[in-house]
Amino acid sequence: MPNYDISVPIAPGVTPTYPGDPGIEVGSWAAIARGDAANVSVLHFGAHTGTHIDAPAHFIEGAHGIPSLPLDTLVGEARVVEIPASALVVEESHVEEDALCGARRVLFKTRNSGFWASSGNRFREDFTFIAPGAARALVARGVRLVGFDYLSVEKFGSEGFETHLALLSSSVVIVEGLDLSAVAPGLYELICLPLKLEAGTGDGAPARAILRTLD
Repeated sequence: MPNYDISVPIAPGVTPTYPGDPGIEVGSWAAIARGDAANVSVLHFGAHTGTHIDAPAHFIEGAHGIPSLPLDTLVGEARVVEIPASALVVEESHVEEDALCGARRVLFKTRNSGFWASSGNRFREDFTFIAPGAARALVARGVRLVGFDYLSVEKFGSEGFETHLALLSSSVVIVEGLDLSAVAPGLYELICLPLKLEAGTGDGAPARAILRTLD
């Protein structure tokens, strides 16, 4: 049963970050080479770095945070839906019922997946995004988790954040920063678990995400 790691690496100078978010710093707190008993790294980066999960608290004050997300949403069958490379927007026409096949977890593979290997640490403002109408259609079709292959589902520069709000206000979990370049469209088992961060507002957390074939 093949496993596909659909997470992106987190490393300074390698991983792009959303403009305005904290940069990535990885330092050495203790090192065997300096005479310490063990190697201990110290990490500094935002909760929405690399592959990460958005909880409703990301955009809705007082809403559920990362510790409250149901595990049965984060683990289970997921459908990878490929969007044509020519599409700069995931529209409502891309999320018709015949494309989703009743899936409750949907991962969108777009032209964005090719950015991870070709852009270095440069953030791409021209990434494909999910239109608010498509987000509302996903909610109407009973989708509980939406995965996307760049650092935001929202159009860059959006001021109303309608896509996020459409999903998060209906308790749809958003997984951003996926790399689906090696994954064909179809049905898989998704395992995507965020760090169990109890501090802060619970807005989000980095995650490790994998897909397993169902054969």
